Amino acid sequence: MKILSRDFTVKEKILLLLLCLVLIGLAYYQFIDKPVRASIAQANAEKQALELELQTVQSKIVQLEKMQSEIDTLTNSGKVSIMPSYNNSKEVNELLNKVLGRLGYAITFSNVTRSGDQIRRNISLRFTAPSYATMERVLDQLAKSEYRCLIGNVSCSQNNSRDGGTSVTVNLTATFYETMVGGTADPGLPAANQ
Repeated sequence: MKILSRDFTVKEKILLLLLCLVLIGLAYYQFIDKPVRASIAQANAEKQALELELQTVQSKIVQLEKMQSEIDTLTNSGKVSIMPSYNNSKEVNELLNKVLGRLGYAITFSNVTRSGDQIRRNISLRFTAPSYATMERVLDQLAKSEYRCLIGNVSCSQNNSRDGGTSVTVNLTATFYETMVGGTADPGLPAANQ
């Protein structure tokens, strides 16, 4: 039994050729073009993600280089402050007594605060200096002391005496920083806040 007992006509051959071309085109689209486009889209998405990550890393590098530059500048200037281990209250008292010397002063210590391993020793300080130059010297010595210290809320008022002399009364807050690394906790230290 012959299935194809006759020859195809030219019209049928053209239709078969067109059908084959359409099938080849569909096969190409389905098995080559579509997967390649999907791969390209995925590669572009990965490229954008990597470019974003690269920008983030480059900004971190710039920030770290800036921080390293600041550290190098401070190290080279010889004005590096340390963050001593807890409990440094005796040394802070000695520093304040040394800096304030014979000036009339009053110190109020607040409770220490703790954030993880960082300890903050807050004080309120009031002193009277005979001149603005003396006041500036005291503030400069506190700010540039060997212990890490942040001075804030500074207010000054000039006092005129009856003999025509002037003095300066200064109120300020200062925070001395300490660390629990190498320190020993005591009952005066609050629990760590994470």
